Amino acid sequence: MPPILELDGLKKSFGAIVVADDLSFHLGEGEALGIIGPNGAGKTTTFNLITGALGPNAGKIRFQGSDITSHSAALRSRSGIARSFQVPQPFSGMTVFENAMVAATQAAGLSGHKAEQFALDILDKTELLSKANQTAGSLTLLDRKRLELSRALCTKPKLLLLDEIAGGLTESECTALVDTIKDVHASGVSIIWIEHVVHALLAVVDRLMVIDFGRKIAEGDPSTIMKSPEVEEIYLGIAVDA
Repeated sequence: MPPILELDGLKKSFGAIVVADDLSFHLGEGEALGIIGPNGAGKTTTFNLITGALGPNAGKIRFQGSDITSHSAALRSRSGIARSFQVPQPFSGMTVFENAMVAATQAAGLSGHKAEQFALDILDKTELLSKANQTAGSLTLLDRKRLELSRALCTKPKLLLLDEIAGGLTESECTALVDTIKDVHASGVSIIWIEHVVHALLAVVDRLMVIDFGRKIAEGDPSTIMKSPEVEEIYLGIAVDA
């Protein structure tokens, strides 16, 4: 079976600052890939390139076998690529349900009762159904993170990009969120997850990749990668925490 996502020789720079340096990797359908690296390594830039928020200076991006390098962010979203943001970005004055409905109608293309039921089903899966009528701005950090995940899932993604979704949570909150992400992965959604809370990442991902200065440093089995001397040298604090 061909990969669901392929990045081939991506390059991106802002003046003299290189943020993607001949970056290549693939993601299998239904696979969960974790990405770690120090601050400024190019992790979020990689997501921006995949989603179309940024265009590469060189290289190709293929999704489900098709070249999407020149596709708009909106077209990529409609084709099945969704993401959460490191800092939750809900429509704060709208309810949780209304936030979910925006994604279900505008990205997933649903309407009427079908859209409403789908949004409610997603909120149930992400443990937000009881707060459906609360305004998004009134939510706790954990629930704002859950809403980020809900809105992404309401687009009916084939590929879900998670950007530090566990950041800032307590241990028990992190465990609860990881359980939800495990369920999403088990449903067959392909996942790429950037995370500094590595024990959360390792509970879900099948494969781990390390990037630094926009370059891929290591890739493979998570436990093997975390024990790599090169990775420990680059990312010692995370290796110790893990």
